[in-house]
Amino acid sequence: MENTQGAEPAEVRAESGEPDPRTPAGEPATPASQVGEIGRQAGRGLRWSVMGTVLLKAGSFVMSLILARLLAPEDFGVYAIALSASQFVIYINDAGVIAATVQWRGKLEDMAPTATVVAISSSLALYGIFWIAAPYFSSLSGSESAAGVIRVLTAVNLVYGMTAVRSAALMRRFEQDKLTKANLVGFLVTAPISITLAVNGAGAYSFAVGQLSGAVVTGVLVVAYARVRIGFGLDRVVAKRLLIFGLPLCFTLGIEGVLLNADSVIVGNALGRTQLGYYLLAFNISSWVPGIVGTAVRYVALPSFSRLAEEDRDSLSLGVQRAVPMLISIVLPVAVLMGTLATAMVVFLYGERWRPSAAVLTFLAVVMVVRMLIALAFDILASMGKTKATFWLNLGWAVAMIPGVMVGARLGGIQGAAMGHAAIALVVALPLGTFVLGRAGVVLTPLLSALVRPLVGGVLSAVVTTVLAYLVHGSPFVQLVVAGGTGLLVYVLVVVPQAVLKQLGGRVTELIPVRSR
Repeated sequence: MENTQGAEPAEVRAESGEPDPRTPAGEPATPASQVGEIGRQAGRGLRWSVMGTVLLKAGSFVMSLILARLLAPEDFGVYAIALSASQFVIYINDAGVIAATVQWRGKLEDMAPTATVVAISSSLALYGIFWIAAPYFSSLSGSESAAGVIRVLTAVNLVYGMTAVRSAALMRRFEQDKLTKANLVGFLVTAPISITLAVNGAGAYSFAVGQLSGAVVTGVLVVAYARVRIGFGLDRVVAKRLLIFGLPLCFTLGIEGVLLNADSVIVGNALGRTQLGYYLLAFNISSWVPGIVGTAVRYVALPSFSRLAEEDRDSLSLGVQRAVPMLISIVLPVAVLMGTLATAMVVFLYGERWRPSAAVLTFLAVVMVVRMLIALAFDILASMGKTKATFWLNLGWAVAMIPGVMVGARLGGIQGAAMGHAAIALVVALPLGTFVLGRAGVVLTPLLSALVRPLVGGVLSAVVTTVLAYLVHGSPFVQLVVAGGTGLLVYVLVVVPQAVLKQLGGRVTELIPVRSR
């Protein structure tokens, strides 16, 4: 009989490539040593994830700068509509198979054939639904011409469905280096195709065809790297276990997809595709940090917390207490700079014609921080098997967010939509996420003292940056360097302990050559 609760036997771990967090003497490890062992493996995966994500986002950033000068805001608006459909599908595409595979208690080989069939069947069914619904969805979003782009872009999810189990196998074994290589090669295909199509007048299809081409190449490499035997089968017991875990998670991810994309549909319907194009640019900028840090963290968060949850609740709580302050300390200064220097950032990077996006970015920077914290909470709950809790968390946020954005868009245009989004994130999503984690048994009280420095540093940094941005006139670049640099320095001086700063200063001093007399 398979062991489905608690820690797995050592022999099962060895066969499935899982870590066996025990001491060298063979004794059960303490919570602290369990966190350390899994943390070392997660750290390696995180380093690869960060490196790969940074390279991908840097490349995507350069590509967006080029495309912003080749395409009109209307083209970005059409793409935003197609992207909202595609991103919604991707969240529910595999029926929760990736997460179910990562946290599977047992040997991967026993469930892979069934999981493959479930994932492919789900992605095919969803693609058929969205092929039929594309004209209606595009009309609802304010641009009937988006239907064809939707059909091309959602085909990317067919590739993801076919490779879901293989991607999960790499994540489960902390082999993020292979995922990183596959994604980088895929991007090297996406970028030249998208730019070439844009130069030749393909409009929004430039994005869609380029992404589909890159996804196919990435998918082939993932299958090759995963070393999971290609096979198809349908074991009802395995399928039931997968779906019991995956479907609630799938519904929850569907709600998360609504959270990320409903604002695009609302803005497009209320204000038209040109205003939606401005909104999309601001949303893309606000997604830089979630895209770089958040994506890298989520590659390792679910497998890490899953392994900790297998041991005991104390190990999991300790891991959470270490992860949250670190995440906030990294994200908060970037959000402050985005919010206070939005106009300088948009005009400097994309040009004067994209200035309307700045008013949106100021408020979406707030949403960015909350999104990353809720995403982390989602992974923590999923690792504990609390998929119903994740569903109610995202549903509560979505129910409040949709009318908030609708009212904001009607009253204040794209800026009003962003203001409504930010208000609901702070007033509803953040307290709800804290409540759900506490109810699940995660001890959060020690976080209060750990968050004082980052929050104080964020407030002081925002004040200094705002004042200097007002005083420094002229070039947006000068504002970014002077106001942004000073604000960041203030944050570091407040948040980083003096002992660490002295240690860093000592190392810098050692690197400076001493001139002989």
